[in-house]
Amino acid sequence: MQSLNVSPTPDTEAPPSLLVVCGLSGAGKSTVLKVLEDLDFFTADGLPPALIPECFRMLRSPGMEHFRGMALGVDFRRGGTLQELNTALNNMESLAPHEGGGVRPALLFLEATPEVILRRYATTRRPHPLEREGMGLEEAMREERRRLSPVRKSADIVLDTSRFTIHELRREIQRRWNRKEASAHAMRVNLISFGFKYGVPSEADMVFDLRCLPNPHFVDALRPLTGQNEAVADYVFSTEAARAFRDHVLDFLRFILPYYDTEGRYRLTIGLGCTGGRHRSVAMTEAVAKMLRQEGYIVGVEHRHSSLG
Repeated sequence: MQSLNVSPTPDTEAPPSLLVVCGLSGAGKSTVLKVLEDLDFFTADGLPPALIPECFRMLRSPGMEHFRGMALGVDFRRGGTLQELNTALNNMESLAPHEGGGVRPALLFLEATPEVILRRYATTRRPHPLEREGMGLEEAMREERRRLSPVRKSADIVLDTSRFTIHELRREIQRRWNRKEASAHAMRVNLISFGFKYGVPSEADMVFDLRCLPNPHFVDALRPLTGQNEAVADYVFSTEAARAFRDHVLDFLRFILPYYDTEGRYRLTIGLGCTGGRHRSVAMTEAVAKMLRQEGYIVGVEHRHSSLG
């Protein structure tokens, strides 16, 4: 069997990058592809190896710039062979530079112990793909491992998922393929400023009530502005008590968010509310966003009611 001539994409290389994902049934390929999709990879599963160069060419086309790269799930039990994959990757060398020529995908092979795979199949009650050939589950697992042995030997990365829960596997993939600096967090934090009179965001995982802070609504010069204005923010945090409140909120988030991050969550949504959602909540949201970005989190900000307050 011809070996697969690929090399991992260096962490320092700018996107896009290409990853081919394969492995044993029940080892977690679907989970890995979903996590990579969350990390802004374009993903597809079950593709014939011959389509890999065409897929990468598509990634280089206009409108695809926001993807970090592409992760393709390949199933060698359904017509694809290692030789076909090797040929497809070699064909990529003929692409022009703007089409992705010269970029070599990394091959990720997922596996787990027979005992773990048996337990996973017992939990999901789904049939093993090779059982369609008339094999029992244990025989199908042995046969698949035999057939995929050459693929495993050619892989750039072999990841044994036996010890991982779903959440731990998600965390491991985030750690390996998150292109942020090493100290950055994989979890995304979404911040929503809102007005209580319009209702609390239903998607919020935690909510802070900021109606105890000084209210710029009662200052004629500040009323038309929002909390994104420096004069408004200065007024909201003008008292010692307000600044202490802000600092305690920031300290609490510094303390609690790493626990969610370690647990493997991809997204956490925090609501910050005042009466109308125009001044105090917006000013605090901007302060929280600045701190979290400095701490290395990926932060999204939505000022839901700032134009209504």
